[in-house]
Amino acid sequence: MSVYDVLKERGFLKQLSHEDEIKELLEKEKITFYIGFDPTADSLHVGHFIALMVMSHMQRAGHRPICLLGGGTGMVGDPSGKDDMRKMLTPEFISHNIACFKKQMARFIDFSEGQAIMVNNADWLLELNYIELLRDVGVHFSVNRMLTAECFKKRLEKGLSFFEFNYMIMQSYDFLQLFKKHGCIMQLGGDDQWSNMLAGVELIRRKEQKPAYCMTCKLLTTSDGRKMGKTEKGALWLDPEKTSPYDFYQYWRNIDDSDVENCLSLLTFLPMEEVRRLSSLQDAEINEAKKVLAYEVTKLVHGEAEAEKAQQAAEALFGGGGALTDVPTIEITAADAEGKIIDVLAAGKIFSSKREARQMIQQGGLYIGENTVSDPEASFAPSMFDAEKSLLIRKGKKKYFRLIIQ
Repeated sequence: MSVYDVLKERGFLKQLSHEDEIKELLEKEKITFYIGFDPTADSLHVGHFIALMVMSHMQRAGHRPICLLGGGTGMVGDPSGKDDMRKMLTPEFISHNIACFKKQMARFIDFSEGQAIMVNNADWLLELNYIELLRDVGVHFSVNRMLTAECFKKRLEKGLSFFEFNYMIMQSYDFLQLFKKHGCIMQLGGDDQWSNMLAGVELIRRKEQKPAYCMTCKLLTTSDGRKMGKTEKGALWLDPEKTSPYDFYQYWRNIDDSDVENCLSLLTFLPMEEVRRLSSLQDAEINEAKKVLAYEVTKLVHGEAEAEKAQQAAEALFGGGGALTDVPTIEITAADAEGKIIDVLAAGKIFSSKREARQMIQQGGLYIGENTVSDPEASFAPSMFDAEKSLLIRKGKKKYFRLIIQ
């Protein structure tokens, strides 16, 4: 089975520039391909996860990946899917984010000699001569055609700056540079990048008179079309400092039943026979499939040890076994242990504010142990703490925290 068949069976593929040619190419040859990542934050998030998995599947099949970090394009910002212009990022911020990305990508991609390449498009984009670019590349772009691109349509209604209009040309130029320098003949990416990717393919075919290809992957969405990876704290990050391994595990453990098969297919390396078996489980048994999903995804992102700890913490809370030491823990002082509950929980970031804590209490959603907190003005009492000077807080149905007196 070629990697094309693997990606198709697992549900990754969305649009292909030259489907028959790509299918034959991936069956018969080993190619160099690339995926671009603009460093708009100091961590990759779960939206990048699909791209990393595709890259890993391709590498496992013997194809060579290029991770392109957008030190140049990140200074402009992709208008795709955005209602307003992205915030302009400083060079220092971008450099810091690139360093963070490199560390995280190494979990998924083998960067040893000859196996993969990591490059930064700032190396060529920041040195461009504007007139030369217009003469060399600009002549190959039709403005009429660009205006019909899906990535621009949404913004045309509110106003698209010339600054952002250049993004498609920059991304296409990236592909051309990687084609010339590294023999890269294919770009992969999320389906929201289709217009930009196709422009790069056409630029190489027009300018170099040689074949180039692109292939988009489905975005990570729920069965009803909503983007996955949003939590009450914001994005689901791959950095353990921004989203703890426990919270990461719990996100996948609590997805809807209808999303289990899609997530097992896209976000794990489990054989498809096992994916289908787990996905076919019904009623309460589907929870076993969710446990497998949560463990496998957490293991890929954070390593086996952290996945084990997250699993044990979840079992301690929901299965009556395991150790509570791996549940998110907030250390408090002896004085805190006699203070108002909402003050301590807001200070410990369990709630973003005292107002949010009050609302949760009024809705009957805050528990100490198994007891509901009913009074927003209530204080902790010594009897609430166990022999280890700790107590368990439950926020809503599934969020647990452990307070411990130091």
